[in-house]
Amino acid sequence: MGLDEVEWAVERHGRATRYRPEAELLPELLADFGDLRLLMSGRQSEPVRRRLAVAAARMSGLVALTLLKLGDERSRSWWRTGRAVAASAEDRATLSWMYAQEAYQLYYSGDLYGAVELALRAQHWADALPCVGPALAAPLEARAHALLHDADAATDALAGGRTALDRLPEAERTESAFGYSEAQFAFHSGNAWTHLGDTDRANEELTRALHLYPRSDHMDRALVHLDQAMCAAVSGDPASAADQALTTVVNLPEQHRTALIIYRARDVADKVPEARKTLEIKALREVLALPSG
Repeated sequence: MGLDEVEWAVERHGRATRYRPEAELLPELLADFGDLRLLMSGRQSEPVRRRLAVAAARMSGLVALTLLKLGDERSRSWWRTGRAVAASAEDRATLSWMYAQEAYQLYYSGDLYGAVELALRAQHWADALPCVGPALAAPLEARAHALLHDADAATDALAGGRTALDRLPEAERTESAFGYSEAQFAFHSGNAWTHLGDTDRANEELTRALHLYPRSDHMDRALVHLDQAMCAAVSGDPASAADQALTTVVNLPEQHRTALIIYRARDVADKVPEARKTLEIKALREVLALPSG
């Protein structure tokens, strides 16, 4: 595999994360990463070595992101590998992207302060560089602040995300793990407003996200629907919340029902106080308790 082929494969895998099932994509990522390591073990000129290092960092990030969605803790070591390789290449944009993606690991594991710290680090490494890292990191920072009930910080972070997205070159506003789109910003903004309890604004953004996302993006569309269910729960309609969450999970192709999807659906059920549990909530919990398949 030559250098151009390696970089093309990395970009192709980045696009594939938006529509391919994680369990299907992972073996191919690992196989291509093995080929890349073999290529890096040979003698290379400095410019070629740097390009290979950037490709390896990006590939490590894709493996980590895929493992994260599958609920596999091995993702943590892949984040470390990717950051180390990106640092060795002295590529600020890639290092910023790595920190932004890793912030999601901490966010979904419940370490909200850690998620904010990594999101801020991603924005620090990017500095004034118009790149995906800060566009991805700032809305994640906003979502973490929203869960920590800091409305001012969340609002400021969303404004930062809007600015970072507006500065992105058109080529990087793509449906790829290496891009950031208007659909994603609408989804992440809606999530932040949901956690802040502003369900009207949240639903407006979530509806916009569904309009913008392609049908092939099964995971993010499902997450948007689950956020809409969460809005219903926050608004005091547990039956509608459970019904929408249940419909989302059942209608999602089985190969896309990852640990992340189940986690978010359970979060909807957990949002309803015990005294207001309904038959719909019980049905949702029963489905979520079933083994895969």
